[in-house]
Amino acid sequence: MRGEEERTMATAAVTRPECRMSPTAYEALKKHFEEHPEERPDHPHKWDVSRSDIYADNTWQPIFKEMRESGPLHYIPESPFGPYWAVVGHKAIQHIEALPEVFSSSWEHGGITILNRLTEEELAESGVGDRRELPMFIAMDRPQHTGQRRTVAPKFTPSGMAEMEGEIRARTGELLDSLPRGEVFDWVDKVSIELTTGMLAILFGFPWEDRRLLTFWSDWSGDTELATVRSLDEMRWGFLHEMAAYFQSLWIERTHDKEPGDDLISMMIHSDAMNQMRPEEFMGNLVLLIVGGNDTTRNSMSGIIYQLDKNPDQRKLFEQQPDLIPNAVQEILRMQTPLAHMRRTCTENTEVFGQHIKAGDKVVLWYLSANRDEQVFENPDKLDITRENARRHIAFGYGIHRCVGARLAELQLRVLLEELHKRRMRVHVAGDIERVRANFVHGFRKLEVEITEF
Repeated sequence: MRGEEERTMATAAVTRPECRMSPTAYEALKKHFEEHPEERPDHPHKWDVSRSDIYADNTWQPIFKEMRESGPLHYIPESPFGPYWAVVGHKAIQHIEALPEVFSSSWEHGGITILNRLTEEELAESGVGDRRELPMFIAMDRPQHTGQRRTVAPKFTPSGMAEMEGEIRARTGELLDSLPRGEVFDWVDKVSIELTTGMLAILFGFPWEDRRLLTFWSDWSGDTELATVRSLDEMRWGFLHEMAAYFQSLWIERTHDKEPGDDLISMMIHSDAMNQMRPEEFMGNLVLLIVGGNDTTRNSMSGIIYQLDKNPDQRKLFEQQPDLIPNAVQEILRMQTPLAHMRRTCTENTEVFGQHIKAGDKVVLWYLSANRDEQVFENPDKLDITRENARRHIAFGYGIHRCVGARLAELQLRVLLEELHKRRMRVHVAGDIERVRANFVHGFRKLEVEITEF
């Protein structure tokens, strides 16, 4: 009885922290550079593809094509993120990803984004006081990576997907049925964000009424350019600490549950590899799961509509041959590539395709370039939902760090296309298109559309 009373009291004592939802990362960054145009990053090298404007303007394709024609990887000696190797060829990226001991993902070497890891001298000069690093299992090397990945992997097995499909289909259908007809609306807000945040809320056992916090935190976590502005980086870390406090309250609640749940937080609690995580490691894995679960699917759901509208011949094929939907999912993932890059750090002097890479060099794998590689994909800038080798895309990465939730993303995209087809819905781009201004997340901020029928 005493134990039951203690459990009840402990659960009752858990309160949700207050969390802000403004400004958005986009609003904050835009306002800062409008007020301080002199602080806009300078990109003197013509092939410095870390510049975010080429993704916002959708002008990145010819730059990467020129780079691929010149070779599969190139050294960029100067950028706002320091010098780096830009790996742009499909085969070269697979080669590097197959050597995780040589090309490290560890946060201790710099992690998975193009951002620099501060030296001890730079850290002292910054006045921040700590490194503000987020260990997460995608930014770890073996064996630590293996144990933590295995904790959450069972949620994303084929059997796990089969269990989720009914709920995903019901939610998708209900949302599509609620959409306005005969008027223009923002597909990103009403569909892409709503479906992905809902799925994340289910995976985490996250309070439904607060689910939009997940998108807000994801946007602040995934924008590398924010970290280059001191005031915005301070703001970003403030939001991340609010996120951690919110999830900590959920963690405390779940530790008192009589029976372990099947949500991701409960799986972490009952995992030997993850239940003793330091606070920053807990925060890092939350960021990984939120950004991975939000941005990839959200931007691909918007990419579906954009690509089918831009390619009416392929939309007609989709409408006439719904059996092409599984392959269409792969082709749209190839075309969209919702995460533009991942970063590795070379741990020893080595040679890749005739280029000598030194220990400590930053190596950036540009997945969206590999997915347009002419040596792998014929006519790569054209959507072709009948493409026989569409599955060779590396939108989810390659090797031991391939996205753990890839099956779930594919399932959600397939169900969305199937439910659109079932309702004979044709979605037209009918207004503003705004793309994300970032070099890491590759997607849409706004996509105004109108629904008709076929």
